[in-house]
Amino acid sequence: MKKYNLFAIISLISVFSNCTGDKKKLFSFDETKFKLILTTDDVVGLKLKNEKGKTIDSVLYFNDDKKIGSVKGNSKFDFALTNEKLGYKNLKAIVYFENDSTKTDTRIEVVSSVEPELLKYTILNTYPHDIKAYTQGLEFYRDTLYEGTGNGAGEGTGIRGISSLRKTDYKTGKVFKKVELGDEIFGEGITVLNNKVYQLTYKNNQGYVYNADNFKKIKTLPYYKQMEGWGLTNDGKNLYMSDSTENIHIINPENFKLIQELTIYSGSTKIPAVNELEWVDSKIYGNIYTKNAIAIIDPKTGAVEGVLNLVDLKNKVTKHPDIDVLNGIAYNPKTKTFFVTGKNWDKMFEIRIEN
Repeated sequence: MKKYNLFAIISLISVFSNCTGDKKKLFSFDETKFKLILTTDDVVGLKLKNEKGKTIDSVLYFNDDKKIGSVKGNSKFDFALTNEKLGYKNLKAIVYFENDSTKTDTRIEVVSSVEPELLKYTILNTYPHDIKAYTQGLEFYRDTLYEGTGNGAGEGTGIRGISSLRKTDYKTGKVFKKVELGDEIFGEGITVLNNKVYQLTYKNNQGYVYNADNFKKIKTLPYYKQMEGWGLTNDGKNLYMSDSTENIHIINPENFKLIQELTIYSGSTKIPAVNELEWVDSKIYGNIYTKNAIAIIDPKTGAVEGVLNLVDLKNKVTKHPDIDVLNGIAYNPKTKTFFVTGKNWDKMFEIRIEN
């Protein structure tokens, strides 16, 4: 009797599963209506294939579980991509038909239609910079330059530094306040928000929060998932964090929980290794690791709008075994100029980006 009941239950589960599977096969997105390359300039016509000729009452459409609209019957729904962030979009349709319902899904990729502008710059001043500072983050706050460093080792000597958080006199290079991290901690990007300094770590999967005045540590916050910490900036409300990939994570500063994710594109190409970040006039300026260049990114979409090639700056710093790549962008709102340097560079450059 027990065996019979077990067999019956298994049979019922199998029948139910098959019915569910069959329902899913009734409808699918008509992908022949999609353009091969989609940008934020496009409108996608969403319509379902109805192979069995079922009578459809209505269809609800979703983008990443957010409802974007509905139609009566199986009429076409136009999904405008104008305000969408770039990257993959998971589209879902819930179909109501003949006193029943089912769902189907598909995925599209939205890329950038922007042709990045190649920007020019002028060097206004050259200042000394600690040649042993493996720069990971750079930011002005109340006319003071804050700097975060890592304990990276150069390819030459292989001697590791000590990760730190610093306040620096940018004109002389003198460090007048510094806290050092433990030998096992690789410090990464920093930013200042609401009189608090936020500092990332490379592989410890946590960030540190300090009082911006005295560098007293307030708390430690774990990342919302396992990932590397690279660059950090803020828009006056939320944090923006890079992680070595083409993604920038928009983070709640109170708990480091994810708010939204941004994928960086230049044309149809994803741009990985976005490193140190700076927020200037509603745009993100990001070092591209190993490229000695800065990308200007629209945070509304993730599109690269401009590129600043700073390769020549590395030729102006002292050559030594441990010199590394450009990394460090600080905007001084008082002078409306940028300050850039690199890992173990002995100079920092004040530049003006030309329009």
